[in-house]
Amino acid sequence: MDEPRGKCVILSAPSGAGKTTIVKHLLAQDLGLAFSVSATTRAPRNGEVHGRDYYFLSEAEFRGSIEAGEFVEWEEVYPGRFYGTYRSEVERIWAEGHHAIFDIDVVGGLDLKEIYQTRALALFVAPPSVEALEQRLRERGTESPETLKVRIDKAVHELDFVDRFDATIVNDDLDKACDEAVSLVRRFLH
Repeated sequence: MDEPRGKCVILSAPSGAGKTTIVKHLLAQDLGLAFSVSATTRAPRNGEVHGRDYYFLSEAEFRGSIEAGEFVEWEEVYPGRFYGTYRSEVERIWAEGHHAIFDIDVVGGLDLKEIYQTRALALFVAPPSVEALEQRLRERGTESPETLKVRIDKAVHELDFVDRFDATIVNDDLDKACDEAVSLVRRFLH
């Protein structure tokens, strides 16, 4: 049997840059995209649903999936906090005749691009500045001073990888960033 010929659209960004909002906008367009649900060991945030937003796993469950070879890619993003992409998620989306879209951290996004190569479009969503990113994270109200510092330090590091992506969308105007994403994705898929 032939492997389904779906493609992958990867959106990566530092936390707070707006990638999730852009992914939701892309999913609302008629582009044939389906969301690839990632697995994580972090606790659900308010309103998040297991199987829709993430597969929420214990660290032992996550490590079991690693050992079983169930992930296309996985990473310990923060100490004790793992994220990964199930191979079965991508295969399910392709089998249903859709293209997979990923809302994923920078290293995971680059790993997926390396695995799927020309079948993947890797987009980096950049904040207009580190200061703007810090302000967005503060306004979220979900970070302690310690976790905010960790996220900002990680964001500064992640910005070093921008040149390894196929394109960069600077999210200084959300409508403009969404339009740019749609244009890039439409061109890649057709």
